[in-house]
Amino acid sequence: MSIRTLIRGGLVITAADELHADVLVEDGRVTALAAHGSDTAEGWTAGAGRVLDAAGKYVIPGGVDAHTHMELPFGGTSASDTFETGTRAAAWGGTTTIVDFAVQSRGRALREGLDTWYDKADGKCAVDYGFHMILSDVNEGTLKEMDLLVGEGVTSFKLFMAYPGVFYSDDGQILRAMQRASGNSGLIMMHAENGIAIDVLVEQALARGETDPRYHGEVRKALLEAEATHRAIQLARVAGSPLYVVHVSAEEAVAELAAARDKGLPVFGETCPQYLFLSTDNLAEPDFEGAKYVCSTPLRPREHQAALWRGLRTDDLQVVSTDHCPFCFKGQKELGRGDFSKIPNGLPGVENRMDLLHQAVLDGHITRRRWIEIACATPARMFGLYPQKGTIAPGSDADIVLYDPHAEQVVSARTHHMNVDYSAYEGKRITGRVDTVLSRGEPVIQNGEFTGRAGHGTFVPRSACQYL
Repeated sequence: MSIRTLIRGGLVITAADELHADVLVEDGRVTALAAHGSDTAEGWTAGAGRVLDAAGKYVIPGGVDAHTHMELPFGGTSASDTFETGTRAAAWGGTTTIVDFAVQSRGRALREGLDTWYDKADGKCAVDYGFHMILSDVNEGTLKEMDLLVGEGVTSFKLFMAYPGVFYSDDGQILRAMQRASGNSGLIMMHAENGIAIDVLVEQALARGETDPRYHGEVRKALLEAEATHRAIQLARVAGSPLYVVHVSAEEAVAELAAARDKGLPVFGETCPQYLFLSTDNLAEPDFEGAKYVCSTPLRPREHQAALWRGLRTDDLQVVSTDHCPFCFKGQKELGRGDFSKIPNGLPGVENRMDLLHQAVLDGHITRRRWIEIACATPARMFGLYPQKGTIAPGSDADIVLYDPHAEQVVSARTHHMNVDYSAYEGKRITGRVDTVLSRGEPVIQNGEFTGRAGHGTFVPRSACQYL
């Protein structure tokens, strides 16, 4: 039984409302909200075992990061954050739920891959977690297993149009998986890049001696992201399946999503902070520093950012996740010296997302409520977690962040808590900082200290996508 907690005097912000209210938390859940100073709110004070003063602060739902890769094997190495270090860093950044990706190995069962990820996470996580399932080998057996996974709360399945020989599925396999999802209420997530064509361009670039990190962005062309996005949408239409396109980075891909949504199709899009705040300028940094920014889809020229922000405002893009997949510069990113195609793909970011998006509010890109919508409420709805997660309402889990909108900070690897030796946003000045974080009513960040523990976070089974 957790301590009865009263959060007093803050501005409660959800995707739907902004109101000056006190929040009562009992047994890990939100019990009630009442106007600050009202008789009801004042009556709560005597019985509260913990009173948190939120005067001058925002009271927001804990963030839901629906795209992380803790301990992911990739390119001969593994992502440097474990479930323990990664979820602790998430908490520091105001994220209280992650949805990570379990991986099916080729020739093996989905069950085996999922159980491997259960074992990695069990007893390690500081905040709550769920799983998507990566399909690497679509066949009759794995199609039947999809139904079983939906039944235990793993309701989304990721396929890749990229990485031939590793995760790649051809159009026929993709169609079969989509057809299965259309009948079992699963949601297909798609890495949309034309990997076959990209591999040709990689081979040609290396043959010309173009080996530096910046060529990673040049061969993974925006048009090949747009083409794959278009193809995925048409396959989903044929299958009668919903589609969620991950890490959208290019203006042309946003246009494909917008056109599909204008037709009323159940097509959704996610982008990530790296595409909103970084660009090919970072990939071109000298002395191999650009390797820090190698991810796929790749960073784009800065002019693509306006289309991404516009897509977030018009709801042609619905979610901002991190695709957190960190590799240390020393010893991991360096595997690609002399050959950009061997640089492990991925950036750290699970700790930075909520702060960067608050800065976007101050910069005029989005509103406060849209901040909460794209970072908390919509990912929770998209992946069957709402209203348990993603909002502050009676009955919801008390995943709550007290956020200081006036505190200033400078992002740096010296002060972050992710297990990686660089920050993708090193030196960036941000206004706004997490002050206190509750996970199911328990303080995990308080007074500048981590007060949580490994194993507090529990697996959360998910229902179907709530936009269908």
